[in-house]
Amino acid sequence: MMVMDRPALQGALWQVLGVLCLLIAFGLSGCAMTPDPTQRRRTADNLAAAGGLRKTQVAAAGFVLVAYQRFKVPGGPLTVYIEGDGYAWKTRHSLSDDPTPTDPIALRLALLDPAANVVYLARPCQYVEMQDVGRCTSDYWSDKRFADEVIAATDAALEQLRLKAQASGLNLVGYSGGAAVAALIALRRTDVLSLRTVAGNLDHVALTKLHDVTPLRGSLNPADEAGRLSVLPQRHFVGGRDRVVPPAIAEGFLTRMGSRRCASLTKVPQASHDQGWVEIWPSLLVLPTSCKR
Repeated sequence: MMVMDRPALQGALWQVLGVLCLLIAFGLSGCAMTPDPTQRRRTADNLAAAGGLRKTQVAAAGFVLVAYQRFKVPGGPLTVYIEGDGYAWKTRHSLSDDPTPTDPIALRLALLDPAANVVYLARPCQYVEMQDVGRCTSDYWSDKRFADEVIAATDAALEQLRLKAQASGLNLVGYSGGAAVAALIALRRTDVLSLRTVAGNLDHVALTKLHDVTPLRGSLNPADEAGRLSVLPQRHFVGGRDRVVPPAIAEGFLTRMGSRRCASLTKVPQASHDQGWVEIWPSLLVLPTSCKR
C-alpha cells in the first residue's frame, strides 16, 4: 500500500476541497469558515458607509430589497450594480439558510465607480432578517432565483430608486447571477441606457448542463430573448480563469443575440469567478455609449 507523506496528503486534500468549492453554487465566494448572516450584513454596512453609500430598504411585490445608494446629481443617469447569487448553497446538495453574500463583489465594484448617481441593489432575501420577510423561501435562491416574480420585484424596487434619484436613465451592471437579473430587467424597460455584465450567468440552461446540476426550472432565462437586446449598448466581461461561469456562456449569449454591433466581450485573463475583478474594475469603467454601424 502506498503511503503519502504529509505535504502530499495535504496537497491532495486541498485539491478535493477546491473541486467541492467549485461545485457548490454559482457565485459562492469561498469555502472558508462562513460568517453568520449578522456578520455578513455588518460587512456590507461597513463597506458601504466607508465608501459614502447610504443604506435603504425597498419593499416591492412581497419582498424587501436592500440597497446602498449615492445620489448627487438629480436628473442624471443612475448606475445600478446588481449582486450575484450570494451564499446560495452550503454544499453541492444542501441549500444555505440565508443567501446573503459572504463577500459582496458587486458592492465592492460599485464603491469604485465615480459616477454621480450609484446604487447597489441586493437580490431578494439577501441582507434581510428572514423572519421579517415571509416570502423568502429557499426556492428564491435556488430553482426560482430568476423567477418572474423575482424579476418583477427587483424591477419595482429599481423604479422606486430611480424616482428618488430623479434619474433620466439607467446603466445596469450585473455580477454573476446579477447579470441575468440585469438582462431580464433590461428586457422590461425602455429607459435602460446600457448593460454591463461581470462573470455573468447569461444562460442558466447552458450553465446547468455544463456542470451537470439540477436545471433552474422555475427561472426565466435571458438567453431565450437575447435577440431583443441586440440594440442595447452592452459590454460583457469574462474571466480567463473562471471555471464557475466560463467565457463560453457569454459567447453563447452573444451568438443567440445575432447582431453584435452593440455588444462587445472582453476577457480578463487573470480573473476567476470571484477574484481579480475589484483590482481591475477602474480600468474597465468606460460605458458602452453607442452601437457600431
